[in-house]
Amino acid sequence: MSAFKNATVVVIHGAWADGSSWEPVIRRLEKDGFKVLAAPIPLSSLSDDAAALRRTIVRTEGPLIVAGHAYAGAVVGTANDERVKALVFVAALAPDEGETVAQVFYREESHAKAPKLAPDADGFIWMPDASFAEAFAQNATAEQIALCRAVQRPISVKCLQEPAATPAWKTKPAWYLLAEEDRMINPKTQRFMAERMKATVRSLGVDHTPLLTAPEKVVDIIREAARAALA
Repeated sequence: MSAFKNATVVVIHGAWADGSSWEPVIRRLEKDGFKVLAAPIPLSSLSDDAAALRRTIVRTEGPLIVAGHAYAGAVVGTANDERVKALVFVAALAPDEGETVAQVFYREESHAKAPKLAPDADGFIWMPDASFAEAFAQNATAEQIALCRAVQRPISVKCLQEPAATPAWKTKPAWYLLAEEDRMINPKTQRFMAERMKATVRSLGVDHTPLLTAPEKVVDIIREAARAALA
């Protein structure tokens, strides 16, 4: 895996999570020889999150692979830096120019066990506790679910309502892990977005958060993107 030693993977957490959601993937990538940084996005608006990603990218050197989970697909779409060689979307939302996250999220019918989401008095949306086990990561262990509940971070309605700029996937190669057992983002929506961006699609029998429940499969697709982009 020495071919990866000069490459950095920047990973971006989704809503209701933090960088620790990528921990099983980060450990495996580092064993491969990648440098890895988790971008600490504030989940306060898409613009704020894009700025946080830019600040993370500035801290790196050499070629980059940028990977995002769920909501963070919209943030991956802002990774226009010339050093970014490939984009990886993990069960992720990928709005096109002028679209909002909400428009793509609600494109298809919700799963019967999907959470009922509503903002609090400050305009932030929290995940109901029961929904971590029922929809966010139904294949996770009890210990993983407990940690998800403990560290969850709410997402601002502003993140969902801000129209996206021209996405980086218009000009950069993309890979998409389609989660066939996803109860948060309809797999039909995932396929629509992946095909629209002309991504290399890997459709797998995993839940919404394979970062936790199938990390080796996530690492496989990042490796594949890196081999192709850094060859």
